[in-house]
Amino acid sequence: MPSATQPAIVWFRDDLRLSDQPALRAAIESGAPVLCLFIFDEESADIRPLGGASRWWLHHSLAALSKSLTKIGGRLDILRGAATPLVTQLASSARAASVSWTRRYGAAEIAVDRQAKADLSDAGCAVRSFNGQLLHEPWDVQTKAGDFFKVYSPFWRAASARPAPADPLPAPSKLKAADWPADAPARVSLDDLALLPTHPDWAGGLRETWRPGEAGAQERLADFLDTRAHRYAASRDRPDQPGTSALSPHLRFGEVSPRQVYHAARHAEAAGTVPGRDAEKFIAELGWREFAYHLLFHAPDLRRQNFSRKFDGFPWREPTPHELDAWRHGRTGYPIVDAGMRELWTTGVMHNRVRMITASFLVKDLLADWRLGEEWFWDTLCDADPANNPASWQWVAGSGADAAPYFRVFNPVLQGKKFDPTGAYVRKFLPELERLPDTWIHEPWTAPEDALRSAGVSLGKSYPAPILDHARARDRALAALATTRTDTA
Repeated sequence: MPSATQPAIVWFRDDLRLSDQPALRAAIESGAPVLCLFIFDEESADIRPLGGASRWWLHHSLAALSKSLTKIGGRLDILRGAATPLVTQLASSARAASVSWTRRYGAAEIAVDRQAKADLSDAGCAVRSFNGQLLHEPWDVQTKAGDFFKVYSPFWRAASARPAPADPLPAPSKLKAADWPADAPARVSLDDLALLPTHPDWAGGLRETWRPGEAGAQERLADFLDTRAHRYAASRDRPDQPGTSALSPHLRFGEVSPRQVYHAARHAEAAGTVPGRDAEKFIAELGWREFAYHLLFHAPDLRRQNFSRKFDGFPWREPTPHELDAWRHGRTGYPIVDAGMRELWTTGVMHNRVRMITASFLVKDLLADWRLGEEWFWDTLCDADPANNPASWQWVAGSGADAAPYFRVFNPVLQGKKFDPTGAYVRKFLPELERLPDTWIHEPWTAPEDALRSAGVSLGKSYPAPILDHARARDRALAALATTRTDTA
């Protein structure tokens, strides 16, 4: 039997919150003093280092978590290095009774957790893992044949037919912090992790846009349900309107749990403040996140390997440095594409509709391998998610599960006119086009010279001419498809 002085270790990872935190709850309820641990691990085999925007977010999220723990009597201790030997050494030094954590679903993370569990168990330390990241575990949603789902709609029907997720747990009001053992691994400070950009400091737009941490997540959720959720189904595809929840980076770092989001939406629906159609559509977007993790668990090399192996022979072309740089920095000459890429660079996120448009431009207009885009988004997105990011890129490329057919090539002009009809979104992120009339805002190369001059636009100087002709690029993409044995049904 463990003694009352043997601590319980809570190993925080992508679950940086106190409420609806079953691993923390279990540790506190054990009656033992608690060590709250975060390990910054870029050394374990195949662990993917975070991109720049995610590193910025992690710094502020950890700072917020540390502050919240301090308020209830706890303390956040940070280690850096390969996680398994560090957590094992700490448990041994502290004579810990238990280690608890929230389950992860990437192959590299699962391997780390399995080894840690084996080593801790061999040392006589109890290990408890919990689901705090998904509504349903990936292995609990299966086809009738016992296989995993490869199409979203039947997946979500099966998931929705399961019992509703349990009610979220409240945040603890207090805990007793355990002392750090004298012979434990050396702790590091948050600043020691060097997560913030310095030379140059490119994070000004992120600071203006976001409030990382659990309080910021709850604030976002409440604001969305109070002000925008009632028109979600109609406005979610409009980048010119504030119609989305903006919860994706908070979910990615676990500052809010999907159970909390699900039940908050259901309560708003029951109260009559959010119509059923809008609540269902919003919850279905949680379903897409669930589906992405379902795929990641069952197809662990999702970020590197085509889900549909038929695409292994696809004739991707190497974009020129000019083309790739123009796409990355919003200088393609197609305003809706450029606005999206500049939104990404400025705020660390991009509207979901525009993500599809910009991804289609890279993969189909430029005929570039989807992995180039996935890597750029991984580095520049605050919500760069190990499941959503590759699953979404493969969806656009046509190589993924339940993917858009490759022959569906987004026309950036038509997409802009449909989803940003007055050009408000384009003008927000492309101030050089601010005075261009609506008629030409999505295709400035068609504007008369006097209209360009009146708007202060000089194509090729103040704003680039298109780097390619979309119609010809579409024909090239379809010709490439015709050389590859792909399923275009």
